[in-house]
Amino acid sequence: MSQGSRPDRVGDQLRAELSELLMREVHDPGIGFITLTRVQVSPDLQQARVFYTTLGDETARRNTARALGRVAPFLRRRLGGRLRLRRIPELRFTFDESIGHQDRIEQIIRELHEHEPADAVPPDAAPETPDDDA
Repeated sequence: MSQGSRPDRVGDQLRAELSELLMREVHDPGIGFITLTRVQVSPDLQQARVFYTTLGDETARRNTARALGRVAPFLRRRLGGRLRLRRIPELRFTFDESIGHQDRIEQIIRELHEHEPADAVPPDAAPETPDDDA
């Protein structure tokens, strides 16, 4: 059963504020170039899972995860002054694997199209019929 749109609205607001805070107020060198993809807030608004992506290899990803863990209490305090919520959700940062999966699917589709014969007829193309007027 759906819990309504309030957790979604709070998640959108958290994502916008966190993006701003990370860009302007967090100066941790461990946080590289990251993108916050979405925020899932629990129905009781007590916990928020912040999904992010980052550029770099596995080492850079681990460093970013550690740095986000270090700055989470600071971010939560700063959110308390910016948002009109009775209680600010506990922040849990999670690397968003869906972007990597999406890239892999696109790569597979490209490979399939490369191996497709050039004279293949698309399945939705209608067969040509001769004109009866001639």
